[in-house]
Amino acid sequence: MDVNSVAAGEVEITYEASGPDMGQPVLLLHGWPDDPRTFDRVVPLLNAAGWRTIVPYWRGCGPTKFLDANTPRTGETAALATDILAFMDALGFSRLPVIGHDWGARVAYMLAAARPQRVTSIAALSVPWAPGRLGVPPLPQVRAFWYQWFMNTEPGAAFVRENPLAFAREQWVAWSPPGPWFTDETFSKTAPSLQNPDWAAITLNFYRSRWGADAPDPRFAELRQAAEAARSIDVPTLVIHGAADTCLLPASFEGQKQFFTGTYRQIELEGVGHFPTREAPEKVAEALLAHLGEVGEH
Repeated sequence: MDVNSVAAGEVEITYEASGPDMGQPVLLLHGWPDDPRTFDRVVPLLNAAGWRTIVPYWRGCGPTKFLDANTPRTGETAALATDILAFMDALGFSRLPVIGHDWGARVAYMLAAARPQRVTSIAALSVPWAPGRLGVPPLPQVRAFWYQWFMNTEPGAAFVRENPLAFAREQWVAWSPPGPWFTDETFSKTAPSLQNPDWAAITLNFYRSRWGADAPDPRFAELRQAAEAARSIDVPTLVIHGAADTCLLPASFEGQKQFFTGTYRQIELEGVGHFPTREAPEKVAEALLAHLGEVGEH
């Protein structure tokens, strides 16, 4: 595995690349609270099939850093998507297949909705999509989003700033069934990424800007508005989610097909929670390879 960094807009993004040098590149975007380690058991299977995997760390995560200490620590989805577009430009990629989990899935959807010319296909894990601005979900999902409402209070935000690792670990405990996928050693491998000095600020802004405690950053208004204006996604799409996910409830994925006018496939994994790449990596890799092959990208 090669670890490199490249300037991409406001940030210097550190990323991991592996697989055959001449293989077709595919972009893998990790979720929250997580880092590229979430793909550790998926990447080798993609590499073995000939794919060159590129896995960046988000702003505020791991060794990725802001180029200017005075840049606002905006964490909203449009800022993350802007980073990825700049990252692709810096690496010389005009179009790529994109695989995203959690935050990565939200960015994949945004790119497919607002910049479809930049993605050949998307695979979104553990997050659904619907057109328009995000609204208040059904009450069972409202209850599952406790951590988001918590961060939209001042005491909750202060707690996250003071206890980032404990708060992150609680999501791992709460969102998936217990099992061998999650041990203290597993979490310890990702914990350093969550100790980036900007992690709490980016985390808080991501969720506080979503529900109104933080104002939207006007610098990303055009991309955000373009994504909200999209009525459908035409890019070939694979959605993977767990039947035992207690963060994004399985009911959230019902009726999704109507929003996709391109090739669409949805897979629900029994006994799997919010972290399919960690809990069922072989099944995830098998589905991803079938998806990538179906849309003629290799």
